Amino acid sequence: MATSRASAQASEEQLRERLDPARMPRHIAVIMDGNGRWAREQGLPRLEGHRASRESVRETLRTCRDLGIEFLTLYTFSAENWRRPKSEVDALMALIEGSLREEAEELHAESVRVLHLGKREGLPETLVSELDRVEKLTDGNTGVTLQIALNYGGRQEIVDAAAAVAGEVAAGRMSPEAIEGSDLRRHLYRPDTPDPDLLIRSGGEFRVSNYLLWEIAYTEIYVTPTLWPDFRRADLYRALVDYQGRGRRFGGVENAA
Repeated sequence: MATSRASAQASEEQLRERLDPARMPRHIAVIMDGNGRWAREQGLPRLEGHRASRESVRETLRTCRDLGIEFLTLYTFSAENWRRPKSEVDALMALIEGSLREEAEELHAESVRVLHLGKREGLPETLVSELDRVEKLTDGNTGVTLQIALNYGGRQEIVDAAAAVAGEVAAGRMSPEAIEGSDLRRHLYRPDTPDPDLLIRSGGEFRVSNYLLWEIAYTEIYVTPTLWPDFRRADLYRALVDYQGRGRRFGGVENAA
């Protein structure tokens, strides 16, 4: 066991040494997939997979802080997750609320700024109150900005932005011919947050699951088979090594004159 730990540590250190501090992504988004499968493999209830994932969140957040990454967005509960059994949804909401309450002071002490991303309608009132409290507590922090995508859907975000632009047209403040992408952009849920540079999906599935559909137009995507409760610092380093090995052209030609 000691040899195994030493080997894992050496691998982590080797990965860290391969990273270029000048080429870190500014914003990482994560689809935290695999909690249920992890619990099943352990012979545990699904909720235990969600509980176990808290350590993955802590380690990922701390690693982003140590690397100077400015934004981390975590897909915590999608608009489609309401389709799950009510007992599981209720337990998840209680777990998220309890995690916020328990972690708030530590997040604040580490200068993490917390923001909610998504719709508040439909969330339990106590959870909304806790989100408000933590956002207010951490509002002035200048470290990593942690966006919690909760009751979030990418299509709905675009629909809401389009409806806001349509309202401006109806009010005579804009003509349809003048509408540009930037007009929708300013009506997204968090328009001041830069688009993700890197999207990580754990659990091995190759889909974006209605996540940040507008924002990930030119985001680099990295999929790992590691289930989210097992995701640790070395897994993030692997994603970053892969990211730094890519050429980001944004529709152009690399090294164009």
